[in-house]
Amino acid sequence: MISLLGKDENFLGIDNEPGWPEGAGVVLVPVPFEQTSSYGTGSSAGPKAILEASQQVEFHDTRLGFVPIDALKGIVTLNYLEAENGDGRELADRLQKVVTSWLEQGKCVVTLGAEHTSVIGAIHAYAKCFDNLTVLQLDAHSDLRASYQDSRWNHACAMARVRDFNENIVQVGIRSECEEESDLVRKAGIPVFYAESIHERERKGEDWIGDVIAATSGQVYITFDCDALDPSIMPATGTPEPAGLDWTQVDRLLSRLSRERQVVGFDISELAPIEGLHHPQFTIAKLVYRLLGYISIHRTALL
Repeated sequence: MISLLGKDENFLGIDNEPGWPEGAGVVLVPVPFEQTSSYGTGSSAGPKAILEASQQVEFHDTRLGFVPIDALKGIVTLNYLEAENGDGRELADRLQKVVTSWLEQGKCVVTLGAEHTSVIGAIHAYAKCFDNLTVLQLDAHSDLRASYQDSRWNHACAMARVRDFNENIVQVGIRSECEEESDLVRKAGIPVFYAESIHERERKGEDWIGDVIAATSGQVYITFDCDALDPSIMPATGTPEPAGLDWTQVDRLLSRLSRERQVVGFDISELAPIEGLHHPQFTIAKLVYRLLGYISIHRTALL
C-alpha cells in the first residue's frame, strides 16, 4: 500500500487526483534523517518546512511563463520515509529501494532530505539506473572526508560515500574543505568550481557556467546542499559559509544546464528552519518547482 501525504501536506498543496501516483510524472520523497549534525542542528525539520512553504508558491512561474505542474502531469508526495531507526548506511539502502521502484516506473524522483547523508540512497538509485551519470554537487563544503567524528556516514562524508559507487562528480560553490579533501580533489582530478572563482569570473564577464556544463557528461543528477547559497539568502542551514552563490547564479546555471544536458533528477538537503523566519524554506520550495519547470521543458525521456 503506497502512503501519500494529503492535500494539506502535499507539495504545492495540490490534491491527489484519481489515478495518482501512477499517472503523475514526479514523485517527491521526504527524508527527515538527522544523526550526525556537527554544528547547527534542525535539518530533520527541513523537509516538512519546505512542503509547508510550497503551498505559498504560485502554480504559474513568471520566469518560465507557464504552469510547470501541468507539463509534469502532476506531482505526488510520499509519506515521510521512516528515518528514526538505523544508521546512514541502513537508511541509504532503504531509500535506494524506494527511489529505484519509482524510477522503474518512469518517474522523476525528487528527494527532500535533512542532513546531506540522508539523500545518498537516492543518488545510488539514479547511478544504477543511468549509465554515465554525472552527479553535480552544489554545496559550500566538499564533503569528501573518508571519515569524520569516527563515522564514515557523517554528513561531512556524503560525497565520499557517493564516490564509492560513482566517481563522476562535479562540485560547484565550494568554499570550505580540509587538507585531506584538497589533496583528493587534486589527485583524483575532480572538477571543482570554487565560489570565489565563480564570483571573480563573473566580474570579468567569463562564462563559468559553460565550463561547469562542459565538465559534465551523460545524464546529470543534481545534489543541492542549501548552504551552497550565501547565508544572506540562506541563513537556515547547519554550517553556513560566507561568500556563497546567489539566487540568480544558481537559476542561470540550472536553466542552461537543463537545456544542454538531460537532468534526470535531484535532491535538496540541509535546510534547518529558523523559527519565525519564512524566506529560507520558501526559497527552496520555489527552487524545487523552478528546477522541475526546467526539466519539464527540456526532458522527454521520463515524462
